[in-house]
Amino acid sequence: MGYAGYSPGNQVAEKVSALQQSLRGLPVDSWHEPMELIEKLIRNVVRNPSEEKFRCIRLSNPKIAAAIAEVPGAVNLLKGMGWVEDGENLVLPSSVRPVHEVEVLGIIDAKDWYKKEEENDKRRQAQARKTRDPEQDELARKMELDRKEKAAEGPVTRGSVAKKLGDGPNIMRAGDLGIGKNSGG
Repeated sequence: MGYAGYSPGNQVAEKVSALQQSLRGLPVDSWHEPMELIEKLIRNVVRNPSEEKFRCIRLSNPKIAAAIAEVPGAVNLLKGMGWVEDGENLVLPSSVRPVHEVEVLGIIDAKDWYKKEEENDKRRQAQARKTRDPEQDELARKMELDRKEKAAEGPVTRGSVAKKLGDGPNIMRAGDLGIGKNSGG
């Protein structure tokens, strides 16, 4: 019996919170840098909730622009976490208090999800590359026909040269040399 009484074939749909949905909204091919930076920004606010410098993100900063402003969905992700646009900046109001158990652990879970998605994507790409060449298929078909033909001919010993010679004058057996005979002792 499977986990929680479910048989292995039954899949239980994963319940995804609104935070997880927004965290999983980044492109799978470019999630790493934005998620690392967002995690760092959120951890800074969680550790120092009253520190104003951690509650403001300047989107014109080149590193922030490359990792967040230019990545589709990253700014909306931060807005979903409570950040508010203020000109060229994103500001987290003092009324919003991120909690380690919710936001930081949510980011860690989302990073795990992205890693699994990357692995699945690699598997899909490898499977697509494994499509067989028509020449290989034809060669495999011919080899299978050869195997069947040889199997139909029967064992190789049927047309043996030794059987054709029989007990002729030039045939010597191991027993003629005393091999395999008991000397009685």
